[in-house]
Amino acid sequence: MKLSCIIVEDEPMARDLLSQYIAKVPSLELLAAFQNPLEALEFLKENEPDVLFLDVQMPEITGISLLKILKRKPIVIMSTAYSEYAIEGFELDVTDYLLKPVTFERFLKAVDRATERKQAIIALQQSPQEIVAPPTTTQADPAGVDFIFVKDGAKMVKVRIKDIQYIEGLKDYVRIHTPKGRITTLQRLKSLENQLPSDAFFRIHHSYIVAIEWIDVIHRDKLEIGEQQLPISDTYRKSFKAFVDHRSMGRS
Repeated sequence: MKLSCIIVEDEPMARDLLSQYIAKVPSLELLAAFQNPLEALEFLKENEPDVLFLDVQMPEITGISLLKILKRKPIVIMSTAYSEYAIEGFELDVTDYLLKPVTFERFLKAVDRATERKQAIIALQQSPQEIVAPPTTTQADPAGVDFIFVKDGAKMVKVRIKDIQYIEGLKDYVRIHTPKGRITTLQRLKSLENQLPSDAFFRIHHSYIVAIEWIDVIHRDKLEIGEQQLPISDTYRKSFKAFVDHRSMGRS
């Protein structure tokens, strides 16, 4: 699968670096690179690239403001030197967030996520009827270990409950993250949430459900699972804290 891309970045060195990275990846095609975000907006009125590499801080308008203006959003990968912008980026359905200076290895991870998301979008467009049928079943295996079956393309995949680290909701499909990799399935996050044990999983954001056992660190507005940082939204912060406190007291 080949993904068409544009870059919107006011720093020449950062723009050139992203251009070089894109040129190294055969599955990416750079359509244009813009220093001025207003010129990028004009381009996006007439063109629909698959991926937008977008800087947060720019002189005319910020990357966040540009995203809010766009009516048709590509898959967005944001970049900045300041990690505090990541939370707002999550709210705008950004696929990944690159912290400058961006390494090629980290860039490739972002491309992998963008490709996976594009594949899910294509599957959704080709098979919208799959959303109507219940795509997930919950059972227990002979050893008493709970698991679910989820539809991944044309196959059903068995996922053990204990292996689920967190679940990411992306409109009409979800991405289940496990130590072995990610599984994308066509269904709503709420539907999957209702099938998970409420004492082991908690919703921290409209786009994220986390497994309590896999959490490494909890901050005020985000938590860490391995190297991944996930936002805790204002809507869920108070109830999540109460849930964690209750779990902690139960084990003391």
